[in-house]
Amino acid sequence: MMTAPYPAERAGASTWPAALILWGTGAKSSPHSHHSFQVYLALSGTICARSGPEALWRRSAAVLVAPDVCHEIDASGGQVVIGFFDPESEFAASLWTQIGDGITLVSDAVAAGWRSILGDATQIDKTRVDRWVQTELLRERRVRPLHPGVQRVVNYLRDGGLQERQLSAKDLAGIAQLSPSRFLHVFSESLRIPFRSYVRWLRVQRSMGALAAGCSITEAAHVGGFSDAAHLTRTLRRTLGQTPGELVQRCVLRGEIHRTTAG
Repeated sequence: MMTAPYPAERAGASTWPAALILWGTGAKSSPHSHHSFQVYLALSGTICARSGPEALWRRSAAVLVAPDVCHEIDASGGQVVIGFFDPESEFAASLWTQIGDGITLVSDAVAAGWRSILGDATQIDKTRVDRWVQTELLRERRVRPLHPGVQRVVNYLRDGGLQERQLSAKDLAGIAQLSPSRFLHVFSESLRIPFRSYVRWLRVQRSMGALAAGCSITEAAHVGGFSDAAHLTRTLRRTLGQTPGELVQRCVLRGEIHRTTAG
């Protein structure tokens, strides 16, 4: 008698204007820090976290890590969801209210609620992940219409302008038909993230998409508008705490990059 094959575990990523959410097989990281909020959730079982080699491991279904805090995660062999959120954006508003100065263990009740939305390792997909982000992590956000000038700039960046390595606020203000100072203010107000931070995240997203599609690191750097592979690698280490190769191998290689342009 033949038995039906067990459903395959899924991996992928969903990108937002100020966030990157990955899901796939977990691993053990070395001690590191990066300028992002990090949300780490085990889809089943638990993960271990500590602030460095001399600290004690703490076990939980999910952890929150504050920006620029040294941390080490051990999720070896399990299926996980990892969210990176820009701390300067309003995307992180609800996280500031939940997190302490370092590593915060998420309660079992909250983690169970997150898992009920995301499903298990065979069910998780873009729709579930985006619902989780909207309802659980970004509850304090309020949808606002984009300023028409900002919308023109966003369209320009997404239609190829991002590959220009030097993006002047003055030039983009011209596209928006606003003064440079007014453009920077309206941009931050509309997208809830400073202009430079938005461009950095957009470059990271484009490069991650290229890596997931099979491009080399050099090719992915060009797609995202980075000067070279080393520039991309430095940015990913600073922003996400991992190299391009590590990100692809852990969560993206077997999945697809999904982009959400607005929350």
